[in-house]
Amino acid sequence: MVNKAYQFRLYPTKEQEQLLAKTFGCVRFVYNKMLEERIQIYEKFKDDKEALKKQKFPTPAKYKKEFPWLKEVDSLALANAQLNLQKAFQNFFSGRVGFPKFKNRKAKQSYTTNVVNDNIKLSDGYIKLPKLKWVKFKQHREIPAHHIIKACTITKTKTGKYYVSILTEYEHQPVPKEVQTVVGLDFSMNTLYVDSEGKRANYPRFYRKALETLAKEQRILSRRKKGSNRWHKQRLKVAKVHEKIANQRKDFLHKESHKLAKRYDCVVIEDLNMKGMSQALHFGQSVHDNGWGMFTSFLQYKLAEQGKKLIKIDKWFPSSKTCSCCGQVRESLSLSERTFRCECGFESDRDVNAAINIKHEGMKRLAIA
Repeated sequence: MVNKAYQFRLYPTKEQEQLLAKTFGCVRFVYNKMLEERIQIYEKFKDDKEALKKQKFPTPAKYKKEFPWLKEVDSLALANAQLNLQKAFQNFFSGRVGFPKFKNRKAKQSYTTNVVNDNIKLSDGYIKLPKLKWVKFKQHREIPAHHIIKACTITKTKTGKYYVSILTEYEHQPVPKEVQTVVGLDFSMNTLYVDSEGKRANYPRFYRKALETLAKEQRILSRRKKGSNRWHKQRLKVAKVHEKIANQRKDFLHKESHKLAKRYDCVVIEDLNMKGMSQALHFGQSVHDNGWGMFTSFLQYKLAEQGKKLIKIDKWFPSSKTCSCCGQVRESLSLSERTFRCECGFESDRDVNAAINIKHEGMKRLAIA
């Protein structure tokens, strides 16, 4: 079974907006209450792991007697808050993340609900959701009939827009495709990537283009009295600029990854630590602007759906220092050298040479070199 999510814009009424705000608040409240009690239990038994495992942790039902207003919202949303907290602790104990933190009002406003007894349905531009009943939404694409709806996540953005992400499940056994076309991609700070055929993605650098506008709006916001009506209006303007940048970036990355997944049977990339690069090389803005991590995620699932492959080679592989013609590895190559020159007489653009080497390394992994 395969999972796939579809996101649509919601248009709730004023009454539904009030209930959504109440649900967001209740989910946050229950999460924090459960976390508070779990911290107390953890502090008491953290030195005895066996005793800690035997402890009974609080559930949302425990708080409904003391706080009856919790009954006004979707109970499945509160149950999912408990599951999210459990997952946060599992990730902490496995060493993947830090200790779970309390959620505040500035945190992302969202909640998840599940399908039980046909409580979620779609019909003529409306979606039926627990407690909210029928909510108008913009269904810009059809959900295939063989996709079974499993859950919905409702989110409110910083600009006040509402979205529903519908998680579906369906049977899909992609037939592994015979690899005939392979391309190597070398990460590029300016253009997103350069491929082994010499083509560049030419990423528009949306954040850089919007910097002047963003700086202007943020300066105005800094002069407003925090909490005033004018401050809230200006905060909304800043949030809209950020939202536009994020939407432009996501749209570009979806289209670019779709293009590659459609054209090639195998794509080879380097397994880069983008967070480390942004901190160590002081390229934070450039690295975060082009969204390489998001791009590779899109590329991975788009290839997998078609039975195609994404190969990640080791980040320490000397793709830039290796001659793609003779295989000789140079001892050093500064970032300022944009043309690769080898003793064998080979000369090429530095990024194109690296992309070719990445492709060759990927083909070795495929044993088709």
